[in-house]
Amino acid sequence: MVKKTEIHAQQQSLPGKEGLMQPPAEFIRPGYRGSGKLEGKIALITGADSGIGRSAAIHFAREGADVAVMYLSEDEDAKETQRLVEAEGRRCLLIAGDIRDAAFCRSALAQVVDTFGGLNILVNNAGTQQVCTDLTDLDDSQWERTFATNIHGMFYLTKAALPYLGEDDSIINTASVNAYIGPDFLIDYTATKGAIVSFTRALSNQVVARGIRVNTVAPGPVWTPLQPATLGAHDPQMLEDFGSDTPMGRAAQPSELGPCYVFLASLDSSFISGQTLHPNGGMIVNG
Repeated sequence: MVKKTEIHAQQQSLPGKEGLMQPPAEFIRPGYRGSGKLEGKIALITGADSGIGRSAAIHFAREGADVAVMYLSEDEDAKETQRLVEAEGRRCLLIAGDIRDAAFCRSALAQVVDTFGGLNILVNNAGTQQVCTDLTDLDDSQWERTFATNIHGMFYLTKAALPYLGEDDSIINTASVNAYIGPDFLIDYTATKGAIVSFTRALSNQVVARGIRVNTVAPGPVWTPLQPATLGAHDPQMLEDFGSDTPMGRAAQPSELGPCYVFLASLDSSFISGQTLHPNGGMIVNG
């Protein structure tokens, strides 16, 4: 059983850094054994410098995949992800830039193909959020920035990736439990996460005949740098006992999310597409 992590009030500035988090996050469970489920596969993961993306990258590497890590500007965190992937005996390519830029997304995809020779798994994981408790106070620029990061970047990168994907390949998008419960202080973020669920369903229907599976992971509260950089930046007390309102009474560690991405990336999920996994600590969302 995973023990509850005691999380106390703290804050950072965006985009957040792993090294400043107290306590540190866990990225792979002690004793997790790879079994070659992704042997020879090539994966591209956005937002993989830290948090859920880093956990997915390490799990993919332990299962035999080479990994391209896309990130905004957190060079130190990205290099640590690279070190951890390479420690698993796999190759790791770092690509820094802003996924809100369609040209950058196309260029990043070309780098992956040039370096590794193809692509089998795309994980659209990068995202941002900001706290706002009154819609009339929500700046137009914040609304547009949240959609540009969380949805537009996903569209640009997926569009660039699709020509390289084929039979038994996989696209995995990161949504959120918030798409189902609708927290009143994250309206723009929640709207994008709902859009991700719908994007996943429609894209699955479009490409499933090509043998490409498209699914979503909708995590509950997870201990990542985004939390102290957004919730904590708004009010450090928002992180006191973060996740304690879930039925399990705690937040997840990123290590508990990585295996979800392995499942959806591998042929263990060969008859699953257009669906959403809900690692959320027991919250019933009927979605």
